[in-house]
Amino acid sequence: MQALYASSRDPKMTDAQVLGLYERAIRRSYETYLFSLALLRQIIQFAVKDEARKKSKLRPSKEDLAFTAVLANNPLSQSLLKSEEMDRLLKEHKVNPQVDKDAIRRFYTDFAQNEEYKAYVLSKEHTEDDHQKMLLGLYKHCISDETFEEIIDDHYPSWADDKSLIIGAVKKTIKALPAAENAFSQFFPTEETVRDFGESLLRQTLEQDHLLLETIEPTLQNWDPERVAILDMILLKMALCELIHFPSIPSKVTLNEFVEISKLYSTDKSKDFINGILDRLMKQLKKEGRIKKEGRGLID
Repeated sequence: MQALYASSRDPKMTDAQVLGLYERAIRRSYETYLFSLALLRQIIQFAVKDEARKKSKLRPSKEDLAFTAVLANNPLSQSLLKSEEMDRLLKEHKVNPQVDKDAIRRFYTDFAQNEEYKAYVLSKEHTEDDHQKMLLGLYKHCISDETFEEIIDDHYPSWADDKSLIIGAVKKTIKALPAAENAFSQFFPTEETVRDFGESLLRQTLEQDHLLLETIEPTLQNWDPERVAILDMILLKMALCELIHFPSIPSKVTLNEFVEISKLYSTDKSKDFINGILDRLMKQLKKEGRIKKEGRGLID
């Protein structure tokens, strides 16, 4: 959608350049995932410094002496901190995780005020569930901090668009620790997703632009196509293309997903407009036999 929007703003942009934007967006999403994990690693590792600081006090308290850097030294965290795969991926994708050390310290110290964390570091026994719960709690704390989000956004401006996707991937990663082979590589979008769906949808929407517009225009009724918001028209063209050319995707899924996208990126009235036009298009295309779905539960 964003690549098509960029294309609409620059008529000189070639199809190859539009596809290039799409490719870069895919890479940026994965790099944001790696960067988020790299930040989390630094925050976790700060527990070691916290332990050293507490025990080096001139008059450490009982709590200071009992404190352990279990947040960093447990098997789950260690598999993340010492992951050669993670280090390799950061290098390959040129992700630089170095940020202000004071910020890292603050994320940790703010989280360390949590009573659950205090009990966790003083406990003599821990289960794998305890470690996982604490790591998820730390990540939840971080993503609720505006500064944490600002740091990611400064490095990857697409964070606002990719946020839910990245958060979901990081949580899945934590829940799967200790890290298995290719634990982090698996979150790079599959060839099927990137080529068979994403690139295919983009290519066909570009190549069939005029044909798609001709199909949409009669359903606009009293609306002049020139008056339709650029983003709304792009969404209609993409949805129409998906309805016709992707037989494994249910029509209702297409309609619902594009209505949801319009809520996020377009005007307040767009969701009703998109919903109404797509509903008309679906009825028209079914009548003409142009929507043909395949697979269990998809054949009308």
